[in-house]
Amino acid sequence: MNPALLVLEDGRVFQGVAYGAEGETFGEMVFNTGMTGYQETLTDPSYARQIVAMTSPHIGNTGINDEDPESSRIQVAGYVVREPARVASNWRATGSLGSALREQGVVGIAVPGTRALTRHLRDRGAMRAAIFSGTAAVAPGEAALLERVRQTPSMEGADLARDVSTTESYVVPAKGEKRYTVAAVDLGIKAMTPYRMSERGCEVHVLPATSTTSDILAIAPDGVFFSNGPGDPAAADYAVDALKGVLDAGVPFFGICFGNQIFGRALGLGTYKLRFGHRGINQPVQDRTTGKVDVSAHNHGFAVDAPKDGPFDTPYGPAEVTHVNLNDGCVEGLRLLERPAFSVQYHPEAAAGPHDASGLFDRFCDLMEGPR
Repeated sequence: MNPALLVLEDGRVFQGVAYGAEGETFGEMVFNTGMTGYQETLTDPSYARQIVAMTSPHIGNTGINDEDPESSRIQVAGYVVREPARVASNWRATGSLGSALREQGVVGIAVPGTRALTRHLRDRGAMRAAIFSGTAAVAPGEAALLERVRQTPSMEGADLARDVSTTESYVVPAKGEKRYTVAAVDLGIKAMTPYRMSERGCEVHVLPATSTTSDILAIAPDGVFFSNGPGDPAAADYAVDALKGVLDAGVPFFGICFGNQIFGRALGLGTYKLRFGHRGINQPVQDRTTGKVDVSAHNHGFAVDAPKDGPFDTPYGPAEVTHVNLNDGCVEGLRLLERPAFSVQYHPEAAAGPHDASGLFDRFCDLMEGPR
């Protein structure tokens, strides 16, 4: 096995062996706490320019298949595991994870200290990092590699949504009778999301991230959806401007994850970077209007800064925080009180993840039914 190094920007170095493609890769070092769903994680566009470490110790045992990808390719910048599976065994498997990483040029590393890495990131926060494997790990020396890591850009200020978005609009037809037309702005959308809406009779028009209000309203949608996505919401002014026009028009709106942050900015709120983010399928979120707690799927490093002590004023009337994370108290949902618009910080499509929050798509359909 060829040697590999994981170098963090604060100087911490983890030694391991190459996994997947060999070479070098740079990105923000984060960790994912999911025990299942590694294929959905790898193909989630929200992980663009991030090196993802899995806290689950055994990865790759069910191989890969053609049904679970959330996009057309692996999106992570790099991959860190503790123990790669030597054999893939599942009736749906069409190949091994290691082969897929190699074929798509994704540089990875297997290290025995993924628990130590996770604890380090929880203490110090997500940070820039790089994986060097094969000859790239041997020649320059750790000091030179560290300097290269420190020269890479930070995730703060990064505009990545337009990099992962579709370049051409496409339509996901409704399953069965068509009930609604939805304009879904792709800020890094996962394939299962429009599928979940199509199951409810929505004809989903998926639009590029830079679509304007005019582009969105041109399809005469019954509702508008803003998806998850990567990067810093403070850098996506184009999405904020488009959403403001949608809210001005009074069209029902639903946003998730990055879309929740864009909604917050459209309401005049700020956003900030979390210390190490939420990434996994086990985050407890409480609906403050009902007291119900959902276990939810997350993938975000930024959050909305909103007052949680009651309704607050916005250019579109009063709004309130509807959901909070029970681990750290951060804002997990917003809604306008006098207009049909709401959002959540998590992923209700359940790919991969629990189905607790699937009713949010029904709530969106109820909003679209209201004006009728």
